[in-house]
Amino acid sequence: MLGVVQGLTEFLPISSSAHLRIVSEVFFGRDAGAAFTAVTQLGTEAAVLVYFARDIGHLFLTWVRGFRFPAVRATPDYRIAWLVIIGTIPIGVLGFLFEDQIQTAARNLWLIATTLVVFGLLLGLAERVGKQRIELHEMKPADGILLGFAQAMALIPGVSRSGGTITAGLFLGFTRPAAVRYSFLLAIPAVVASGIFQLPDVFAGDGPTGAQMLVATVIAFAIGFASIAWLLRYVERHSVYLFVWYRVALGGLLFVALGAGWIAAT
Repeated sequence: MLGVVQGLTEFLPISSSAHLRIVSEVFFGRDAGAAFTAVTQLGTEAAVLVYFARDIGHLFLTWVRGFRFPAVRATPDYRIAWLVIIGTIPIGVLGFLFEDQIQTAARNLWLIATTLVVFGLLLGLAERVGKQRIELHEMKPADGILLGFAQAMALIPGVSRSGGTITAGLFLGFTRPAAVRYSFLLAIPAVVASGIFQLPDVFAGDGPTGAQMLVATVIAFAIGFASIAWLLRYVERHSVYLFVWYRVALGGLLFVALGAGWIAAT
């Protein structure tokens, strides 16, 4: 079940970590944990690597060639490759500094309900006021840094890694497809590093077995691959208001459930 949830929600701007936290509490009466989330994200990031294999390979080779050939350094692809690297630094530093808080206090369901609603409304505002004229190859260094910090906000469950990046991208004037594609590329280094780093933690105590983690990760990969294809087609033709209303509705329902005592916040 959690593998399905991870695959369905990782790439949509609705926060996979929030959904895993909520589903774990509702159906199993306890939190699956931040480590479980990080490891199952390896499955969905593997889907990104497969889906964008040609683009990623081209960016990597361009980046490597740029060290030898000055002309290559003037290309947009070389700049994008560096911006992905630079944009990964904020989430790496903040994740390391606030690891304990991320795994404990940040997983409180009252906080998650708040971030679902607040950042959902910010996504809607970005959709409304964003110029949506800038394409990915026009990205500047300042844009990459700002989007990196936007991704770092997703360390708090409920913000959404893709949601934070897409919201910032729309505010900066990027088109929806450009913001979505960059959110995929930007997530790869951070998610892979986080998943590998927290792999030992997920089996600690009464956590899942190796077989359970393998099944969850494979399921997340398969469903995540389909989710990527669907989202890219969707944002080319539609606004992101569907996700805005979903986030607000889910956050509101979570507030009700917590206030009525149907589920525990921690």
